[in-house]
Amino acid sequence: MEFLSEYGVFLAKTVTIVIAIMFVLAAAASAAIKNKKPESKEMLVEKLNEKFNDSKELLEEFILDKEALKTLRKDQKKNEKAEAKLHKSDIKPDTKPRVFVLDFDGDIKASAVDDLRESISAVLQMADPARDEVIVKLESPGGMVHSYGLAAAQLDRIKKKGIKLTACVDKVAASGGYMMACVADKIVASPFAIMGSIGVVAQIPNFSKLLKKNDIDYEILTAGKYKRTLTMFGENTEQGREKFQTDLEDTHELFKSYVSERRPSVDIENVATGDIWFGSKALEVSLVDELKTSDEYIIDACANADVFSIAFKDKKSLMDKFGIAVSTGIESSVSKILSEMNVTRSFR
Repeated sequence: MEFLSEYGVFLAKTVTIVIAIMFVLAAAASAAIKNKKPESKEMLVEKLNEKFNDSKELLEEFILDKEALKTLRKDQKKNEKAEAKLHKSDIKPDTKPRVFVLDFDGDIKASAVDDLRESISAVLQMADPARDEVIVKLESPGGMVHSYGLAAAQLDRIKKKGIKLTACVDKVAASGGYMMACVADKIVASPFAIMGSIGVVAQIPNFSKLLKKNDIDYEILTAGKYKRTLTMFGENTEQGREKFQTDLEDTHELFKSYVSERRPSVDIENVATGDIWFGSKALEVSLVDELKTSDEYIIDACANADVFSIAFKDKKSLMDKFGIAVSTGIESSVSKILSEMNVTRSFR
């Protein structure tokens, strides 16, 4: 019994040391990955027609019995041959319409604009204005004026080339997000998508009273009457507030003009109140053109066109991939050991 007891203590110490080493290696690998800047980006292209067709065929194999599946496959081949024969004489293989699907998931700084601009640059080198279309799956509650101004300008590049542009909104395209959406020839929204919020807002905390209370002086020196209107730490003046409000109003007027130019059917004075509309109500006030989810719209497009999803992501080097593999492997091993030892972990 004494031997077993000593062996158990030895085993526990060994496992503890192994786990500690694994945690250190995992932390080092993760830190190396996070601190290393990506060398470049790589473009990912997926043909959505094939993706949806594969899903359909897989479901058919699960649901249908062998005889029904065999008959279905035979009929499909027969229809494909007949269709190919019918169109062989009058349609060239390279004249089928193409649809390019891009994604934009916006934060307050419109950070996704970097990947969007790369995707648009790639698409514009191939898209044909006579037959092709670009769909942007757009999700954003808005954010910084200049950031979303740049994002909208990227979409304007598509319009300037004469290529049909459709914005699909499943959840929200408000404020700067709607400024992007209104560039499109057509806005498609789900019934409960949040649209609008054509307004401008700014919030600035002021700590001057707190500083005074603690006998802390704060000075700000400027050259130029309106170099600083409102500040966080100094005493704000009525003149400064008026100038800041004027700037907000000017920005709002620019926003209204931008929307009016791109969607003349909108009663801009009625909708540019900063209010929001859900999809079905947005349709009534002409903020959107059709109620449909992005999935519906894209699947419908697959019936008549070749549909491609385009995305850019950071390209990882061999060392990055190795680091991820090591980190994942270590974490998996540690979890397995802890599970076998019946150790429960919690974070508080």
